[in-house]
Amino acid sequence: MTRPNHQRVHERPIRAEALERLCNSGVHPVLARVYAGRDITCIDEVDTALNGLIPPDRMAHIGEAAHAIAQAIQERKRLLVVADYDADGATGCAVAIRGLRRFGANVDFLVPDRFTFGYGLTPALVEHAVARQDREPIDWIITVDNGISSVAGVARARDLGIRVLVTDHHLPGRILPDTLIINPNLPECPFPSKHLAGVGVMFYFLMALRACFRDTAGWPAERIPRLDDLLPIVALGTVADVVRLDANNRRLVAQGLARLRRGGAQAGLQALFQVARIDLREANASHFGFAIGPRINAAGRLSDMSLGIRCLIEDDIDRARELAQQLDELNRERRSIEADARDQATVQAAAILEQQDDTEDCLGLVLHDAQWHQGVIGLVAGRLKEALHRPVIVFTDDGDTGLIKGSCRSIPGIHIRDVLERVDSQNPGLIVAFGGHSMAAGLSMPKENLAHFRVQFEESLREFADSEVLDRVTETDGPLQASEMHLDTARLLSREVWGQGFPAPLFRNRFRVLTQRRLQERHLKLTLMLSDHESVRLEAIWFNGPPHLDARVDLLYRLSVNEWDGRSTLQLEIIGQV
Repeated sequence: MTRPNHQRVHERPIRAEALERLCNSGVHPVLARVYAGRDITCIDEVDTALNGLIPPDRMAHIGEAAHAIAQAIQERKRLLVVADYDADGATGCAVAIRGLRRFGANVDFLVPDRFTFGYGLTPALVEHAVARQDREPIDWIITVDNGISSVAGVARARDLGIRVLVTDHHLPGRILPDTLIINPNLPECPFPSKHLAGVGVMFYFLMALRACFRDTAGWPAERIPRLDDLLPIVALGTVADVVRLDANNRRLVAQGLARLRRGGAQAGLQALFQVARIDLREANASHFGFAIGPRINAAGRLSDMSLGIRCLIEDDIDRARELAQQLDELNRERRSIEADARDQATVQAAAILEQQDDTEDCLGLVLHDAQWHQGVIGLVAGRLKEALHRPVIVFTDDGDTGLIKGSCRSIPGIHIRDVLERVDSQNPGLIVAFGGHSMAAGLSMPKENLAHFRVQFEESLREFADSEVLDRVTETDGPLQASEMHLDTARLLSREVWGQGFPAPLFRNRFRVLTQRRLQERHLKLTLMLSDHESVRLEAIWFNGPPHLDARVDLLYRLSVNEWDGRSTLQLEIIGQV
């Protein structure tokens, strides 16, 4: 008989001196408590001024790369940006195209079709890029959000007389491409923030290129282009790629959001917010992650990411709206395809777990169906990982190649790329290719190897962790007082930059349930009363919540702003029950 994983709920510890210092600096008491629970000790650590960004010259090889591309631009060399097919790659490509053209570059872009070429700068993609040219040859390839593992692709480009600049943020393998590389995760790179997204690395390169034209090429100040208007796109890619929001990334995102709210969005971003029915003046980081990013990603998952890139580089608002509408329609289709695959995968996962004496006998899940769409298997793996709190790999067939492709999602405490690397090193030839980072990875292998891989994957997981890692640990920011449950508090919190590594506030209180009803047969609409303050009534929503709650409950929730019929009201978004 299986049983669910244990749940442990901890209240974040708060250092009293840090809380006092923040409050004395004028920070709202609730926000000060939230900051202090995230190891913020003074207001300087949450400063988001642009001049506080880590300087570009701290990144290894960036000066050499900027000088090489500046020379290529001045010599009218032809540049080709090769981007990844996710939101980080699309935003990074858009930033590259917009930025390089401001310096006068002769530049175009290419995104590999994930179903034809797979990930990264492969030899086949290089040959495809050369074959599709109908005018002057390519002189430089600049990768965005990929390339660190493209040893063969870089070698093929060199054979064809093409120089390559790799800009990437993924962890490097044992062998690096023989070319110029900008990546904060290179062993020799002293850049303090190792969590830049691919779009962030490209933005840093453009800043270095700007400095090169100013200091080396001698361009007058009035000729030097500005780059700060690209920050809304940088912010979108940073949040959508779910990289850790350290201080430097929070600064990039905050600056991008500030420009959006002031009306500084490019036509494509304006159109994407319009189809998502979100007021740009109220834009926040969660909109990037849950509304705008998925629409960009839908192009790469189901069609051609060029559509998303064209939307982000389009300046004509009418054309941008057409592109945004196409992305919105693709996203609707993606949701339907994902839902079907998720339902099937959930049944398959339940059958596997039911065969175990205890769910803890199965640290990870490996699922496969030949009919699942390659574009959604990562999403399905992520959904199951959240539901079952264990690493999940979802495979589907790679056409008629005899290979299967898998997408992995992991949980804190299990570095999934390291697990795959151990499987690969202990079983040469079992895996054809793999790559990724701590929480997400991808791999391919012959279909006949799947059964053996399942065994080896489970054994490797046990080398890295034991069953205790399957316990859910939820950290809260403690209870709110009745006097703190206000619309203004919700608005204040919503305008902060929350995300991976800097989670949104999660509070815990005891409530009386006054009313409850089902919405669309899935959600639970509630009227609550604080158990210790019965004069305060609160509206709440639990998306995909349980059928019914007891009269008195201990709930985990976030403060949110409910916009309806032109009115804004406070709403508690219920996350769970203790």
